[in-house]
Amino acid sequence: MYIYAPISRYGVALLRVVVGVIFVWAGVGKVFNDGAPGSWTAQGFLKFATNGSLGWPFVTGTPDPKTVYNPTHDFWVSLANNATVMTIVNNLVVAGEVCIGVALVLGIVTRFAGTMGALMMAFFFLAGWAFTNGIVEEHATYAVVLLALAGMGAGNYYGLDRQVGARFPIWFRNWFMSGDPNPPAALQT
Repeated sequence: MYIYAPISRYGVALLRVVVGVIFVWAGVGKVFNDGAPGSWTAQGFLKFATNGSLGWPFVTGTPDPKTVYNPTHDFWVSLANNATVMTIVNNLVVAGEVCIGVALVLGIVTRFAGTMGALMMAFFFLAGWAFTNGIVEEHATYAVVLLALAGMGAGNYYGLDRQVGARFPIWFRNWFMSGDPNPPAALQT
């Protein structure tokens, strides 16, 4: 797939960079955590915010806030109760957000970064299980956008995938980068 319209190529690059900045911002915010570096942990969220929520059309009236709607709730609580696992989870979340964000901003290994970002958002979605606004949920939306960026090879548009892509084997470019870094012959005039 190649995007021919210049304005559309700018739009793809802008979307890629904006989503990347959102990821970097989230990761760096956790690193510095209100002036207490290294103190951020997902433990509180996993223990106390994974009950989930439902809204219309799933429930009507005022649901009991103590009700557990999330079918994966017990799994997340068990992770939160394991100190070794929490160390791994905390480091993976922060490093993942920063690395995915930087890769998207630079447009390097865009397919891998987009796919890993979508996987991270899928985990966040399953942990939060928030349906208070129906099926509209931010993590699901981010996952769809990230998969679209990965699928369209967004790093080929004003990104490093295009600049350095020819130096890598085609299998690596197709699976991890943005595919063929060269536009179709019709555009190479």
